[in-house]
Amino acid sequence: MNTPVIGVLALQGDVREHLIALAAADAVARPVRRPEELAEVDALVLPGGESTTISKLAVLFGLMEPLRARVRAGLPVYGTCAGLILLADKILDPRSGQETIGGIDMIVRRNAFGRQNESFEAAVDVKGVEGAPVEGVFIRAPWVESVGAAAEVLAEHDGHIVAVRQGNVLATSFHPELTGDHRVHALFVDMVRANRTPESL
Repeated sequence: MNTPVIGVLALQGDVREHLIALAAADAVARPVRRPEELAEVDALVLPGGESTTISKLAVLFGLMEPLRARVRAGLPVYGTCAGLILLADKILDPRSGQETIGGIDMIVRRNAFGRQNESFEAAVDVKGVEGAPVEGVFIRAPWVESVGAAAEVLAEHDGHIVAVRQGNVLATSFHPELTGDHRVHALFVDMVRANRTPESL
């Protein structure tokens, strides 16, 4: 009965990989495209993709304000790459028309690690993930320029912040869903379980 239902925002990006990783971490995973689907999940993943496109589609599909409201109300959310950008309270270099959902008191820089052809993999020590370092896949990845007092830095790479948590909200610059290592997703599923009240189980 304690299996959480976790949605993956399915407007653009690597949705399928997150659905697989969440299922491997013992969650029920569902794509979310409409406000009524958002209302039915215990938590949400914001996938990698193109942050400007995702934000514009979220507005078009009537999801932006429900997303903001649920995050403010304590919905656990995990964002990877573009998802990290969407969870930032401020973007240093936003594209025209780009909006964020917010949820983490941080300032991010888009495409900070370089263009598509400068993508790379690196071992990353992530606080809260036991065992060997996580293999981080960085694809046109952002980094976090700075965080506020409420945000906790979970990982850095090459002197830059690449994983952050604030309350029920988790974000990484890299893509753990692409590696077959589901420990970061398991960390998020544990966060979701801890957030659920006994009455909801």
